[in-house]
Amino acid sequence: MKFKKNDVVTVEIQDMGHDGEGIGKAEGYTLFIKDAVIGDLVEAKVMKAGKNYGYARLLKVLRPSKDRAEPPCPCARACGGCQLQALSYEKQLEFKEKKVRGNLERIGGFSDFVIEKVIGMEEPWRYRNKAQYPVGKDKDGKIITGFYAGRTHSIIPNRDCLLGAEVNEEILNRVLAYMEENHTEPYDESTGKGLVRHILIRYGFKTGEIMVCLIINGRKLPGAEKLTAALREIPGMTGISLNVNTKRNNVILGEEVIPLWGQEYITDYIGDVKYQISPLSFYQVNPVQTEKLYETALEYAGLTGKETVWDLYCGIGTISLFLAKKAKKVYGVEIVPPAIEDARKNAAINGIENAEFYVGRAEDVLPEKYEKDGIFADVIVVDPPRKGCDEAVIQTMLKMRPEKIVYVSCDPATLARDLKKLCEEVYEVKRVAVCDMFPQSVHVETVALLTRNVV
Repeated sequence: MKFKKNDVVTVEIQDMGHDGEGIGKAEGYTLFIKDAVIGDLVEAKVMKAGKNYGYARLLKVLRPSKDRAEPPCPCARACGGCQLQALSYEKQLEFKEKKVRGNLERIGGFSDFVIEKVIGMEEPWRYRNKAQYPVGKDKDGKIITGFYAGRTHSIIPNRDCLLGAEVNEEILNRVLAYMEENHTEPYDESTGKGLVRHILIRYGFKTGEIMVCLIINGRKLPGAEKLTAALREIPGMTGISLNVNTKRNNVILGEEVIPLWGQEYITDYIGDVKYQISPLSFYQVNPVQTEKLYETALEYAGLTGKETVWDLYCGIGTISLFLAKKAKKVYGVEIVPPAIEDARKNAAINGIENAEFYVGRAEDVLPEKYEKDGIFADVIVVDPPRKGCDEAVIQTMLKMRPEKIVYVSCDPATLARDLKKLCEEVYEVKRVAVCDMFPQSVHVETVALLTRNVV
């Protein structure tokens, strides 16, 4: 039976979709219901009805699942940041393992593999070392900051996200107090007017260093000295800066950074490797799990000190420097020039001399260095963005035929797609591990080891 919009139905949730929504059937008709978890019996209102399935909004949990958890954050349902707070952490890990397994089977066509470990967190809260808060106004004209509601640019006010460092709330309080006192207007996406767009905070978990960067629609912040004076009172404050973004788009960061006070970076460690992190740097947001993720990648690489390793999509050299301690030579490639500058600085800071970095697209640099300069690879490590590896990168890896490929992925669907191509003839999937870098959300990291099966 097909339902229509606004019908109220009772549904037992039998599965969960890849975005964390509950899936159940009402009289044989499939409904996707956000905030419902497996085992719940719920009352829901149909919001969109298609021929074979529809979407409904959770009205009431009639009988909670044994795996349902009470979200500690009052904004959990409205905010778009966390999708799984209503699910016990043990079941979150099961959900993520199942997500990776399902993608490898369905998209990759793999059946003969074992997920050997699922690396969870002892304390799955307060793990983020970076937060980006949009700034706006509520309907009463009051300045607010928080996070966007799911699939919208409507701000849910929240100055104390339970995934971020506790100091973030104090920083936000001081920034908004400054804005109110100085009549500094937040940016309005609909008009392109207003000044302050976002507040970016980075926190060094091991060093305690803090960086605050205001993303502004201009090049000057009126009364900036008042803001810096207020923020400097916070213990650990290391640097305060502006980031210029005058474009009418939804990209958060612009390219220009204007220092206001202190250092232009913070330092932090992953394991015993020290990193400098600037406002524009890509740096993994969960340092506790990043260490476990990189240790797994290093274990899978199986380095003995004789290998030449390529690290593609290397960012500021986070994995490269980890690998360099065990490899003969590491070459890192990244398209963002400031990231490569940071990578070179980070190598120098750590006294690492066997790592070399190139600016460019991996799909350009890798073939050129292989074909023109004859630089080979015993091991290639890739950690691409969500879209996965470029086709040219995959084809070059297949030409180079390194003994091992270690694929670190933040999207199991593109991972499965890429592994399918790599394993058609030349490689086989040897080991797979799942790492929960983003507790309370649906995102998951995977490490896969491919070994060459054809000489």
